[in-house]
Amino acid sequence: MIWLKKALIVFVLIPLTLAMPINAQSVVYNSNIHAGKKIALTFDDGPHPRLTPKILGILDKYSVKATFFVIGQNAKYYPKQLEMIIDNGHEIGNHTYSHKILKFLKKSEIEKELLDAEKQIKEIKDCEINLIRPPCGLYDDNLEQIARNRDDKIVLWAIDTLDWEHTSTNVMVKNVLRNIKDGDIILFHDYVSGEYNTPRALEILIPILLEKGYEFVTVSELLQK
Repeated sequence: MIWLKKALIVFVLIPLTLAMPINAQSVVYNSNIHAGKKIALTFDDGPHPRLTPKILGILDKYSVKATFFVIGQNAKYYPKQLEMIIDNGHEIGNHTYSHKILKFLKKSEIEKELLDAEKQIKEIKDCEINLIRPPCGLYDDNLEQIARNRDDKIVLWAIDTLDWEHTSTNVMVKNVLRNIKDGDIILFHDYVSGEYNTPRALEILIPILLEKGYEFVTVSELLQK
């Protein structure tokens, strides 16, 4: 997993400096420069029995709404935590059923990963799902074709906090504050093994960003503007 994440940094570095969509026909987004002082927090790989409720508590404390890109298999294991995300008014995105790297799959296999995840999530709690985040951000034309056919959006990010790499709280905070721009999508996780500094980083970042005039919205709200 880690080597794929590191490979991703090189893979997406140049595109992520641009305002998405990449072109008029693209269904791939990582920001919206037309959204004004709005930004979107996103959380991948959950739900998790302990970490997800902790994140939800912090978001609720500051009345912040976010988008959670859920793995279908984890939703099956932890349905209560999935229900908590939705009941708290947050948005759900599709992060596949088993976190397979879509770039390495056939089109039919990609479709199955997405459909199985969506089915599993909706069996627990019915909700609208029209956002896709490919695991590790790796995908090819097959996913773009599928997203276009499903009228979905592929959502990457403008800022990777590297919390999955057990980055320290201070480094995460400095990285976000140094790079944040209007309309950015920020990548966090609510399922990380080992050292997990995201809650502490959020407790520092959210008040600072609110003071700077940023408004936290879901990805769908961000991309509407």
